Amino acid sequence: MPFALLTDRALISVSGPDAEHFLQNILTTDLDTLAPGQAKPGALLAPQGKILFDFLILRAGDNAFHLECRADLADDFMRRLMLYKLRAKVEIAKADQRLVVVAWGNDSTASQSDSTRVADTRFRDVEVERRYGGMAEGGDLATWQALRIAHGIAESGSDYQPGDAFPHDVLLDETGGVGFRKGCYVGQEVVSRMQHRGTARRRVLIATAERPLPVPGTELTVDGRPVGTLGSTTGTAGLAIARIDRVKAALDAGQPVMAGDVTVALTIPAWAKFTFPQEAVGAEEA
Repeated sequence: MPFALLTDRALISVSGPDAEHFLQNILTTDLDTLAPGQAKPGALLAPQGKILFDFLILRAGDNAFHLECRADLADDFMRRLMLYKLRAKVEIAKADQRLVVVAWGNDSTASQSDSTRVADTRFRDVEVERRYGGMAEGGDLATWQALRIAHGIAESGSDYQPGDAFPHDVLLDETGGVGFRKGCYVGQEVVSRMQHRGTARRRVLIATAERPLPVPGTELTVDGRPVGTLGSTTGTAGLAIARIDRVKAALDAGQPVMAGDVTVALTIPAWAKFTFPQEAVGAEEA
């Protein structure tokens, strides 16, 4: 089984009698649907509904959870969680440093020992596991990056910056990272309004080109007007977060989408349920 060792990830442990109730009330993920052996995506939002921290969450025993997040933001994430703790009976701490390994495919050739293995539920048509602890050497980060891009799985840092995106922008509404049937959580009013009114216009799209794409962060334009931003890239493929109404208008008008001086094609991930608008909104509209 191909695998990659992720050295830029960390685990935060949240445990105690009130752990599930505490997290259910502040995170976007619906923990009622989180089964043992799963790692589900989610976010902690600003009250205005934008993502401050993204993560994968898994059960780590009775009244205990691990949140796998960016290592460079782990301390800030912990401090933000502590702000909401109040009198809740929970302990919040960085878990002991453990290897984070991602593996994919449907065989078991990668050797592991003393590791926790859970399914990464963001992926719909390929089996992907997260493994914590154990031993691992080598791996293939480039192939992991290509796999993530091919399946339209965006992550902060690589594809967007904290504070710049709503959950719908990065498809958390479609990957199980937002619970629309749970009670209130931080930023819930804004996210629910976007869902019920169908006003999400920025979406993750897969970008392809006939020659190598420019660096992440490159603006996508149509006739000189911005439509989105390029994220992770690997050769001629990458991810982008773009206004789907403006992309649709360009497609209808036969205008190319440009990333710098490279013409790109933008497509919806195969598993996604959203579509391009039937009636595109003009590029001049906000």
